[in-house]
Amino acid sequence: MQFFHSGQVLPLDRNNVDTDQIIPKQFLTSVDRDGFAEALFFDWRYHDDGSENTDFILNHPDYQRASILLTQENFGCGSSREHAPWALQQWGFEVIIAPSFADIFFNNCVNNNMLPITLPKKTINDLFALTANITSVQLDIDLANQMIHCGGFAPIAFDIDPEVKRRLLSGLDFIGQTEQHASAIHEFEQRYHEKFPWLNPF
Repeated sequence: MQFFHSGQVLPLDRNNVDTDQIIPKQFLTSVDRDGFAEALFFDWRYHDDGSENTDFILNHPDYQRASILLTQENFGCGSSREHAPWALQQWGFEVIIAPSFADIFFNNCVNNNMLPITLPKKTINDLFALTANITSVQLDIDLANQMIHCGGFAPIAFDIDPEVKRRLLSGLDFIGQTEQHASAIHEFEQRYHEKFPWLNPF
């Protein structure tokens, strides 16, 4: 995640969007992180006969370059599948704004270098009202200063856990965060094996 992101908003005005709606279970056979963009919101994007559902907003030509998803309460609920943020990210989303997120989904987003922002319900509804009148709503997300800038609005401040912010700004997942302490881990292992040599399997 960069210090600053500017992008178009795609409004998905639905509560309790679960991970099976984000990416249905039939697409979870691969553990590779590629090829999930076309499966994003599959059951909403396509009819049973495979034809495109032109009424679903993700298929609207005006939103094909959107990189900020605006949605409602409890986004990402359901199973813990990490494929959900993979699919969102591969489609092009870098920021998700909602009143609340499921905890595991939130952490999966952060671990995949996506920014989930929680805002008060009233602010969310104000943003939805803006998107109802203007198709191409642009937001400037300033992660370093925790501010959202939007034409027609006063700057919107958002809260974020300091550790989450640090990881996003540094681009570290859980493994990368651990690898920062590789030297200390190695030194501990050496001391441990010297103190308890009979526990060393090698």
